[in-house]
Amino acid sequence: MLSNVAAAVIPCLGRLTVTSDHGSAPAPGSIIVANHTSLADPGVVLAALRRLDVEPVVLATAGLWRIPVLGRLLERGGHVPVHRNTHRAADALDTAAAALGSGRHVLIYGEGRIPLRADVAEAPPESFRSGLARLAHASGAPVVPLGQAGARRVTSGSVAKQIAGFLTAPARRPRLHVHLGAPLHLPPDVEAATATAREAVTTAWRTAARHLGEPAAALTVR
Repeated sequence: MLSNVAAAVIPCLGRLTVTSDHGSAPAPGSIIVANHTSLADPGVVLAALRRLDVEPVVLATAGLWRIPVLGRLLERGGHVPVHRNTHRAADALDTAAAALGSGRHVLIYGEGRIPLRADVAEAPPESFRSGLARLAHASGAPVVPLGQAGARRVTSGSVAKQIAGFLTAPARRPRLHVHLGAPLHLPPDVEAATATAREAVTTAWRTAARHLGEPAAALTVR
């Protein structure tokens, strides 16, 4: 249901295009890892995946389950709350591994947070947390890197700018692009696996940003 909502709403907020290195939807039981830049990008990513007939289980911060309507959609869709910095945090990986074992796709944000920036510009993914690597090792699932660009043109910055962005997006209709890279299996070492995943998502993000005409200087990893 959440994917269907995103597929209906995102075209009203911007012009979404989708490309892929492998020309088909990720295989069932794949982990999809995306870069996180804006409150709008989960909707952008879900809408893009819906075009490929993929409706993933999403790992997201547990606080979202307390938001009226959204919390009910997340619960009904079988999405996975992550209780960060608590003894329950590991439960999310167990639940996600079970979903992968049943053939579901799982969407995870490697950075685990939205960058603290006020501008609308594109920037490479920040450092990844170790949860993705641990989930990939526990499940044996392939990892599909996903790069999205343009979501910060929908909404970013202060609360006032976030609200203004959402309200004016239907008139502005900014360009949005999602690119899926080729699937890969991460190396066994957690640190190496985390670095490999971040590099793959960064490559996918660069491709997405180039589709929006971002200058080469903006695509440099910091």
